[in-house]
Formats: sequence, structure tokens, C-alpha cells
Amino acid sequence: MFDRLQSVEDRYERLNELLSDPDIVNDPKKLREYSKEQSDIQETVEVYREYKEVREQQQDAKAMLEEKLDADMREMVKEELGELEEKVEDLEARLKILLIPKDPNDDKNVIMEIRGAAGGDEAALFAGDLYRMYSRFAEMQGWKTEVIDANTTGVGGYKEIIFMINGNGAYSKLKFENGAHRVQRVPETESGGRIHTSTATVAVLPEAEEVEIEIHDKDIRVDTFASSGPGGQSVNTTMSAVRLTHLPTGTVVSCQDEKSQIKNKEKAMKVLRARVYDKFQQEAQAEYDQVRKSAVGTGDRSERIRTYNFPQNRVTDHRIGLTIQKLDQILSGKLDEVIDALILEEQSAKLESASNE
Repeated sequence: MFDRLQSVEDRYERLNELLSDPDIVNDPKKLREYSKEQSDIQETVEVYREYKEVREQQQDAKAMLEEKLDADMREMVKEELGELEEKVEDLEARLKILLIPKDPNDDKNVIMEIRGAAGGDEAALFAGDLYRMYSRFAEMQGWKTEVIDANTTGVGGYKEIIFMINGNGAYSKLKFENGAHRVQRVPETESGGRIHTSTATVAVLPEAEEVEIEIHDKDIRVDTFASSGPGGQSVNTTMSAVRLTHLPTGTVVSCQDEKSQIKNKEKAMKVLRARVYDKFQQEAQAEYDQVRKSAVGTGDRSERIRTYNFPQNRVTDHRIGLTIQKLDQILSGKLDEVIDALILEEQSAKLESASNE
């Protein structure tokens, strides 16, 4: 582990030199690439340097115990040594986590797609609840949310809503939301007071840059049509809505949120690029999973991951067996307790996997 840490520190120093090189400073692509690499390893280097400093203090304290000391001084040094040993253990644990290979998508913006599934109007209403939950969570993180496309229902929910969350590290926190979400409650539309179970599906896609996935114009069919509102009523007589079809993969994206056809096409292109990128990632993940299965799955969107039980004010994440009696707070966007538990579970699984190799 310490050989790896020393290599990381050496690389950090080399990046410092490169970022001072006039040739690199005048090359925007390399400057961005090296700056990001340095930023990614900065915390690891800082913790490693603190670790080395504490180890040195620890050795000095041990050396002092070899000397002739009065009883009070010896006791004070022993106490300091105990504190330093605890600090060394904490720093070693942090370093092990920091050395876990990072998901290359973690820093990216995300495109989220929420669809009402089983349960008709109630499923659509629940899809709306999930959209508001993620929007509020994003707001608390200081991130920005932008609707790309929405298919509303007459009762106030969404058959489907696609939106983008712009914020550093958005994917690292939201990637575990992939899957089927289940709600148990008495619907507003139900007069008999019976508890219904409905579901909505959530897909979380990392935003793909043009340099990461190349989509040729010849591979895209562009169709335009008039935007429509709930129930098919026309809300825009111009042909501003856009449908893009990626012919090699059959991926189809529509966008009618903007009044401008150009803006709709730009938004649709972002979603198309993310979906095609995600498709290739899913295929690669499927091959990887044949060899090793992660404890916290993020790929299988048919997997039921969470239940929201209104009568008991309870949320249960089935993947890690976590139950929290704070449904009202979670739906208001306070998702940190759930997300932190999922991140910790993933880190623990990766640490265990690394120790077995």
C-alpha cells in the first residue's frame, strides 16, 4: 500500500512541474487533463503526508521513552503515544479508502429519468414525488436542476420526466438511485382508505462529453413535430419538438420543453449521448459482473431497491437492509443518511475485494 502511496505522491509532484511548464499552460486540453488528475489525487497526497508526519512523531515519542524520564513526563509521553497510535490507525483507514479505484463518472453531472410504472395515476403521482425529492436534494447540495422533457398527467403527476442535475460529484451520490422504487400508501384518488402499492422506475445516467462518445450525424435521424400538452392538446403550433433516433443502437429521445427547435435539439442530444454512453457501460458492466458481483448494484433497473411506506413513515433500502422512520424528511430531500450508507457499503465491499486479491 505504501509503495502505491509513494507513487501517487511522486506523480503529484510531477504534475506540479508539468502545470508550470509554459507548453502545458498554452495547451488547454493538456492543462485541463493534468489539472483534473492533480485534483483527483490531492486529498490522497495530503492524507499520506499527514500520515508520514504522525508516524515521525510516533517514532520520536517511542525514542523518548527509552530515555531517563521522571514519572510525570513518562506518563505524559505515554498518553501522547496512545493518541498518536489512534491517529495512525484512523489515517491508515482513510488511505485504504482513498486508494480504492475511483469511478471515472463520479464527478459528472447526471441525467435522471423517472417513469411511473405499475399503479396508473398513483404511480404517476409517486414519480412526481420522486422528482421533487431529488430536486430538493440537489438544491441542498448547491446543484442546479433543469427539466429536459416531461409527460404530465391530468392528476398532477408524471408518466415520465427527464431532467439534468448540474453539480460537481452529482453522479457519485445519485448513481445508487437506479432501479424500481415502491410506494405503499392510501392514494388521494382512493375513497375507501385502502393501502395501494405502486412503483416508479429511476434511471441515472452520467452526462457524456463529446470526447467520450462520438456520435456521427449520419447515424442520427431527426424528426420534428408540434409540441403537445396533457391529453394531447396542442400547446405550440410551430414544429419545435424534436425526436432523435440513433440508428446503430435504436435509441430514441424526444424533447419538447423549449419553444425553440434548436434548444430542444441540444437538450435531446445531451440525453441521447448519455443513453448511448450508458448502453456501452451497461454492456461492459455485464461482462464484469460475470466475474465479480458488487454488493450494491447500480446497473439492474428492474431491481426493486427501495420501499416508501407512508402509514409507518418508513423508508427501507432493500440492498443494504437499511430502514429509517423518516419518510417525510427523506421526501423533502434529506437523502444524506441513505446515500452515505450506500457509499459506505460500496467502499466496504471494494476494500474486502481488494484484500482478497
